[in-house]
Order: sequence, then C-alpha cells, then structure tokens
Amino acid sequence: MKIFCLAVATLSCALAGVDGVVMNGTTGQPQANVIIMLVQPSEKGMQTLATVKSDAQGVFKIDARIPPGPAMLQAIYSSVLYTKVIPPGTPMSGVGLQVFNTTTNRESGKVAQDMILLEPGTGGIAVTETILCNNQTNQTYNDPKRGAVEFYVPEAASRGGSVEVTVSTPAGVPVQRAADKTKTKGVYKVDFPLKPGETRFDVSYSLPPGDTFRGERVDTATPLRLVTPASVELSGDGLDMLGQEPQTQARIYDVKTASYAAKIQGTGSLRAPDPSAQGEEDDGHPQVASDAARIYTQKTLGVSEFYWVLGLTFAILGL
Repeated sequence: MKIFCLAVATLSCALAGVDGVVMNGTTGQPQANVIIMLVQPSEKGMQTLATVKSDAQGVFKIDARIPPGPAMLQAIYSSVLYTKVIPPGTPMSGVGLQVFNTTTNRESGKVAQDMILLEPGTGGIAVTETILCNNQTNQTYNDPKRGAVEFYVPEAASRGGSVEVTVSTPAGVPVQRAADKTKTKGVYKVDFPLKPGETRFDVSYSLPPGDTFRGERVDTATPLRLVTPASVELSGDGLDMLGQEPQTQARIYDVKTASYAAKIQGTGSLRAPDPSAQGEEDDGHPQVASDAARIYTQKTLGVSEFYWVLGLTFAILGL
C-alpha cells in the first residue's frame, strides 16, 4: 500500500505541470499573447514538452508531464527569446517570466569593454576577444541588420579556420552564434538581442605563427585592451603598457590608435597546466598559477577599470 501511495505521489508530481505570470519589464504590466514553451535537454537536443500562450492577464498554465531533471521555460515576445531555467525541486506554481519591449536605439546596446587575449605558441597564435555589453535600459536592443556587436578579424584567421562566437547572459545558458561578414573588409557582426543587463561575447580564432598581431578598432569610442601571459611582451606604436594582473601576472596593454601592429616577443598561455601539479589527472579545465600578488603601480588605468579587467581575465580562463 505504501509503495502504491508513493507511486501515485510521484506520478502526481510528474503531471503537475507549470503555471505562472508573464510580466513586461518595460511597462510593468502583465503581458498577453506571449508564446511559452516548456523544454528539457535530452540526448537528441532540446525537447519541447508543451507550448501555450499567456492570456489577457499574462497568466499561463502548462499541463504536461515533466520528466525528472532540469527544465526550462522559453518565452517568445517581439521575436526575442527569453529563457528561465527551472532546477529540479523548484516550485512549479506561480513561476514568474519577464519579457521586454524591443528597440533599435543603439544607446541600449553600447559596448562597455573590449579585450583581446593573445596566446602565441609554436603552432600559432590563439586569439580570444571578449566584448562586454551593458544594457542599462528597460528595453531589449534588437537590430538584425546591424547586429549586436562588430569586431575585426585578421584575414589570416578567416582564411585558415573558423571564427567561433559564444554568447553568455546572466539569466541564460551560453549559446553559439555565427559571425557574419559585413560590407567592411575584415569586420564581422553577431546578431543577438541585448536584453537588460550584461551580455558577453567571446570570439575565438587562431592565427598562423608570426611575430606581429595586426588589428583594427571598429569602435574607437570603446577602450580596447590587449592581454598576454606574463612570458609574452608586446611593443608598437599606440600601445601603452598598463601593468600586470596580480594573480596571473598577465600583461595588460591599452590600444590608443585606430589601427595597430603589436610586435610579439615570447610564447605562453594563461591556460597552461601548473607544472607543480605533477601526477594529477588532466581534467581539461584551465589551470591558474597561484603566484603571490605583488604591488601594482597604475598608470592610466582607473581602479574600477583595473579590477574589471581582472575579473574579465578570470572569466576568459573559466571559459
């Protein structure tokens, strides 16, 4: 009898479904006619369990069997997808979903920081550019023609391999996006809605071995930093050495000119395994050296900027 009751209780939880309200973060009012999908990851990719629409009061209810494991609610409003992750054990009643009105005003999608990590080795130069956008409005910036961000890629990279872009948002799961060519030679764009809050774009590609990294600043109003491992030094017109990050000793350079050619001396990687950790299994995760922090003399980099770059460096390591 106990086993029967337990089975009934388990089945009831599985059939409980999800209900809640969709709120418009721009107007502060419930949002009607929002398409809502209940999805769950599977071996074959994302599986859609059910699809409904919010009513005139923004209320939605999904009566569907939810298998064990994490699930997600995805809301489509004004051609923008909003995702809410539902971890196992989360209450399925009274779930809140937030959407926003869209705008093509570029002020809602301005780039806050731009940083390029150079890791030269014997097989070539690994390049990772991290672009951080901070939308401080209550609208989602969405302009498919212009894209969310634009960046320059040297011709040697586009000729010899692929350009990969990973987009991360605070409330979502990192996703891959295509890098599309623009009418300007060497300049690419990424089509992705910039929701309120921070959105990070990580662009990665490889260059053949060489002693010079040449680049173009697409947006001269946004600060651009070049970062290298401690064993790698850069030199060239328009490059200003700002200092070294205390933990990894990574070198940070400020780019002053629209076009630049950075002369590279040395090889190294911020993701190299710790030599002292001999005998440990390589789990594929980045290793960070635990060197003691040393006194840093700042030049033109402000305190808040310096620690932002510090945090972004570790974000790249985490990626």
